[in-house]
Amino acid sequence: MNILFVHQNFPGQFKHLAPAMARQGHRVVALHINACPPVPGVELVRYAVTARPGQGTHRWLADLEVKTLRGEAAWQAALKLREQGFAPDVIVAHPGWGESLFLQHVWPQARLGIYCEFFYQAQGADTGFDPEFGPPEADSACRLQMKNANYELHFARAHAGIAPTHWQASLFPEPFASRIAVVHDGIRTDQIKPDPSARIRVQTAEGVLQLGRDDEVITFVNRNLEPYRGYHQFMRALPAILKARPKARVVIIGGNEVSYGAAPPPGPDGQAQTWREIFLNEVKGELDLSRVHFVGKVPYADFLRVLQVSTVHVYLTYPFVLSWSLLEAMSAGCAIVASDTAPVREAIRHGETGQLVDFFDPAALAQQVIDLCKNPAERARLGAQARAFAVEHYDLETRCLPGQMAWLNGLVDH
Repeated sequence: MNILFVHQNFPGQFKHLAPAMARQGHRVVALHINACPPVPGVELVRYAVTARPGQGTHRWLADLEVKTLRGEAAWQAALKLREQGFAPDVIVAHPGWGESLFLQHVWPQARLGIYCEFFYQAQGADTGFDPEFGPPEADSACRLQMKNANYELHFARAHAGIAPTHWQASLFPEPFASRIAVVHDGIRTDQIKPDPSARIRVQTAEGVLQLGRDDEVITFVNRNLEPYRGYHQFMRALPAILKARPKARVVIIGGNEVSYGAAPPPGPDGQAQTWREIFLNEVKGELDLSRVHFVGKVPYADFLRVLQVSTVHVYLTYPFVLSWSLLEAMSAGCAIVASDTAPVREAIRHGETGQLVDFFDPAALAQQVIDLCKNPAERARLGAQARAFAVEHYDLETRCLPGQMAWLNGLVDH
């Protein structure tokens, strides 16, 4: 087959699927905008968006306009590919940025499969979930309807979809929802596994400190430290945790930007501030800051070592896209305390593969972390069962990649 992958940040969720199809002898081409390292067997075609949004676009239409501009740029790149003789049998696209909107006008014979990551909801998902930041704006339902228009424009043209969790798939409307297969992106459980010898280095005022499995390490990981991933609730739990566990160290991975949701408000002096600063300042008078280590964004190998030395790992999220980091923590055998939110409940079963806690109850979160710190046998039990669950349900080689390949091949078979 000739296969075209489309993803603004290729390889993204197609990191394993694209080279796997190339290894089977198919010609694999990828359209992308942002820089991408070489991917074995994949021909990379990078293009740029040169047009700019118009002035005075209605605020409900602004998002769709930007996606249309990206779709136009991808369409132009596709025309050049067609002129060079490339004709895909299958197009596999993450449609979230609009790139795949017009590709079937170039290749009407191609079968289109789309990655169904998130269909926005006015109620019942992330919007309005956290009352601390006020109710949704009066026009939020209208704005989200238009934000979803990009996906809806794909439904009539796409032959099938694929989603990483059942909850994310359930957000999509019928009749397209029935055409979505649930197959996770996959975790390398053969590489991400417990390592009793793992050690990490953190900087302190006294110098570099090494921490290993014999130390008490509470871990928390976000791409960026922000409310969507429960950073504020975690920080509010820390004073009680550190008071009860005088030898505990806290290692926090994450940047200071915003991945999801609103930007932080300016400070009292009008200066820009970060969510990290806002919620650290809220509790820092109650913390022994010498035991709280913000390490920023770290290389992937260092991230895995942090998981491997973790005594208790905390994962919190709004009802939103499930982070790979939760499943990687499970694969590493972490004892996990996680928010009782969708789709976390698909992976963390309370008392079996981890502990679930009310997202809005930092006191309960603190108590669960403290109790696990006191109980090494329970940590070992939960960690072992978390890893077993990850291997059974999310392993890349034995479960997810075969499922993804079968889904892609099914696009042609039907």
